[in-house]
Amino acid sequence: MKFQSRPAALFLGLATAAVMLTGCSETSTAGGGGSSAEAGACDPADVTLVGQVRNESNPYEASWLDGGDAFAESVGLTQQRLTYDGESTKQQEQIRQVLAGDTDCLVLNVLPNGDADTQPIVMGADEAGAYLVTQWNKPAELDPADYDRWIAHITYNGEESGKQIGDALAEAIGGEGGIIALQGVLDTAAAKDRFAGLEASLAENTGVTLLDEQTANFSRQEALTVTKTLLAKHGDDIKGIWTANDDMALGALEALEQAGRTDVAVVGIDAVPDALTAIDDGRMTATVSSDGPWQGGIGLAMGYCVATGELSMDDVADENRAFFAEQFLITDDNVGDFLTPSTDPADFECGNVFDRVAGPLS
Repeated sequence: MKFQSRPAALFLGLATAAVMLTGCSETSTAGGGGSSAEAGACDPADVTLVGQVRNESNPYEASWLDGGDAFAESVGLTQQRLTYDGESTKQQEQIRQVLAGDTDCLVLNVLPNGDADTQPIVMGADEAGAYLVTQWNKPAELDPADYDRWIAHITYNGEESGKQIGDALAEAIGGEGGIIALQGVLDTAAAKDRFAGLEASLAENTGVTLLDEQTANFSRQEALTVTKTLLAKHGDDIKGIWTANDDMALGALEALEQAGRTDVAVVGIDAVPDALTAIDDGRMTATVSSDGPWQGGIGLAMGYCVATGELSMDDVADENRAFFAEQFLITDDNVGDFLTPSTDPADFECGNVFDRVAGPLS
């Protein structure tokens, strides 16, 4: 298997790569909104790149912005880094302010706070003529193909990853015993799908019992607090902790350390560096790579390619407008491949930006 996770520190090597967006398709004929420039008419130097996530205290989201910085520098530009602290109102206001400026050659790579936040972002960007890529969260009925400048929506098969770590947790505790689950932000497809994956795992691993589940909103600090409460409530009955992301897994590990518990298996999702180290050290059981640095770079690369005419929307397959990207289960068996991975700047060449499509989002 070719592992493609890209820790942020190594990913910054892209910044020294030569300008690589060459050899792509002819000028786009996709339409634009308002008085904005036609798609494909932008001089590369005129492109504005904006990446927006919840916060940089989450190492996965910080790595996303780092990946965006690396891509921007590789094409001689600078990414504007925006964070909205998990507040939908703040996110929408930031987007409105960005769209109130010059949008002719504006590229947005956005993590909507929740499914309900995606539509106003899409409609605002489309009306302003800005190029947009969204990731993770959108309502099922909202389709990029219905909009001129919404290039793509990228997500990951949350049910698959939730089940993968659920199965790994079941194996780690010998197929029987009690576990607790820490859910993410409940109004997100990622949280819903990952928990559905856990439920599928529990249906197959019938010796494993879900003792309790609470949301910790993808937050390490909240996970620390919630885990302390659940450890006090369920005590030694807890043999494993399933978490919907690595930041919560790391909070759970901290709570276990404070309680002197070394007998509890912990799993998460995102493959952040601290989680990979914990797996390598034997303190954590498994995670799933969704490659934050690649996400931070790829959304900007797609927009840049369309804006400059190096990628035509006419050549983008319908199934690539909303898709699942590749992801990988990481355990102690293969964590070494992710601790020191190689990076490939070719991922961001215009002809390759859809190479990690694992299947259409249905």
